[in-house]
Amino acid sequence: MRVNRFYRQVWQINREVTKLRDKDALVKKYKFLPHGDSRGMLVAIEENREIPFDIKRVYYIYNTNDNIARGFHAHRQLQQMLICVHGSCKVVLDDGYNRETVLLNDPSEGLYIANDIWREMYDFSTDAVLLVLASELYDEADYIRNYDDFRKMISEKYYGEY
Repeated sequence: MRVNRFYRQVWQINREVTKLRDKDALVKKYKFLPHGDSRGMLVAIEENREIPFDIKRVYYIYNTNDNIARGFHAHRQLQQMLICVHGSCKVVLDDGYNRETVLLNDPSEGLYIANDIWREMYDFSTDAVLLVLASELYDEADYIRNYDDFRKMISEKYYGEY
């Protein structure tokens, strides 16, 4: 009995640590449920269900030129879900201290980007279509376009230093 209780407690602790790790992870991918048959595939996404925010703006990027990168900014408030509905691209995410590169190449997978995260998109395949769902309407004042200003804001906001 005592051994089983011990293992149950260890399992519970591991589960909580995993939740925390996933919650605080820089890369947060969502897997959407694809539905399909002989006619093809369909993925349905709804705000506040598969998407963790109200969707106020939708746009997509396509016909990108070779060796061109996009993004190079962060947002003060806006959250986004990036879905490469066709082709592939890479996304660099940066929280001011950690940087990770993510490959997007599955139309049933989304990359959630919270506010206060620097993003850069690059290495678009010639057929790439990157769909972006945004939590806010366009507002230039929400953008941080200079990386040094971004690092300064992160240091002051989260660590009280610069």
